[in-house]
Amino acid sequence: MLKTRRVWVVGMGVGHFDLIKLFLQKGIDVTVVDRSTPEQIGENYTALKELGAKFQLGEGYLDGLEEECDILFRTPGMYFHMDRLTQARKAGVVVTSEMECFFDLCPCKTYAVTGSDGKTTTTTLISEMLKASGKKVWLGGNIGKALLPIIEQVQPEDRAVVELSSFQLLSMRQPVDVSVVTNLSPNHLNVHKTMEEYTWSKTNIFAHSNAFSKTVLNLDNDITRSFAPQVRGRVAFFSRKEMPYEGSYLKEDGMLCRVHKGKATPILHMEDIKIPGMHNVENYLTAIAAVSEEVSDEVIVQVAKTFGGVEHRIELVRTLDGVRYYNDSIATSPTRTIAGLRAFHQKLIVIAGGYDKHIPYEPLAKDVVERVKLLILLGATGPKIKAAVTGYEGYTPGNPEIITVNTLEEAVQTAREHAVPGDVVTLSPASASFDLYKNFEQRGHHFKKIVNSLE
Repeated sequence: MLKTRRVWVVGMGVGHFDLIKLFLQKGIDVTVVDRSTPEQIGENYTALKELGAKFQLGEGYLDGLEEECDILFRTPGMYFHMDRLTQARKAGVVVTSEMECFFDLCPCKTYAVTGSDGKTTTTTLISEMLKASGKKVWLGGNIGKALLPIIEQVQPEDRAVVELSSFQLLSMRQPVDVSVVTNLSPNHLNVHKTMEEYTWSKTNIFAHSNAFSKTVLNLDNDITRSFAPQVRGRVAFFSRKEMPYEGSYLKEDGMLCRVHKGKATPILHMEDIKIPGMHNVENYLTAIAAVSEEVSDEVIVQVAKTFGGVEHRIELVRTLDGVRYYNDSIATSPTRTIAGLRAFHQKLIVIAGGYDKHIPYEPLAKDVVERVKLLILLGATGPKIKAAVTGYEGYTPGNPEIITVNTLEEAVQTAREHAVPGDVVTLSPASASFDLYKNFEQRGHHFKKIVNSLE
């Protein structure tokens, strides 16, 4: 079908490079459209040009979309309801994505994870548990590799585990075998028109489910708990507060349990989990509820004791002069930063601030006052975070001390000057990275480079 269509691919991310290469090798007419210049795209531009790709670059990258394109593959971060794409759909252009097409064609059982926080670690845990059980696992979506280019390698007995953002979910149209919603809090309100639209996009992960599907929801989150009546098929809950009829929960004695028909079976103690923090206990509860039919207790314990975590998520960078430096660049929202602060049992030196997604910072204030000794702020949200903390009723001047800086280098240097042996310094921005970096990974890598250069 594609050989007779004019295909446009937006963006030159890693996943799209493999997809474009596959299309070109199969003789499909492909135009790559991107705001970037050839110099910014780099060696991928030359490689695809040699394979026969056409390019339309710069500010006018979408010019002629309605007239010259039959099928448009958008990037995961491209808003489905942006005016230009709406116009294109009205003109008959098929707007899709690599992930949507993968689900259209995938022959094996699928697991999909979404939510405001905890998506990547939970997705990775599900993948690790299935792999440790002997399954061939294809990890994709927002993590891992693009899966559509390797669809011909996927076998019916395999498992596909994907992380999906709200942007990707807006246009999902295929059922998922096991869908997971970790939690929901205000996020990406700079793109989604309302919290209602953001919430609705997340429900799309199970909107096409059937009687054989399973949906895992957070019983402790008001929004996700309210989704249950909308679910077709089975519902499983995870909770730190109460035992569900089906799913998983944390007993008062610290034991993580799987629950089936109201009967709890203890699996492991929270202290057996290698990665720190109560939010990671929640991530394990989520994964346990998701894989309960396929993974034994012994495998779950094995993964818990050996899995060292995911990069940029409370990642220990180094210990220098008795001070531990952690990279928690994934903390792009206040709730993520709160979870990061609560993972430690001491007051911290915290570097925060970044791009403004127009979300409230007042919920962060209490934990900052109680758990932070020095708050180092930068970026567009720095003043907002400072106002939220100093406006909190429990705040007193100097508790915590607050210093504003201009660069990440200056922030790290300030942290080092104030730290004493035994201290913990963590980059936990509570903000997106788009003001200074392409994404949170680039910000985290820059932080690690700075910390590792300290002498």
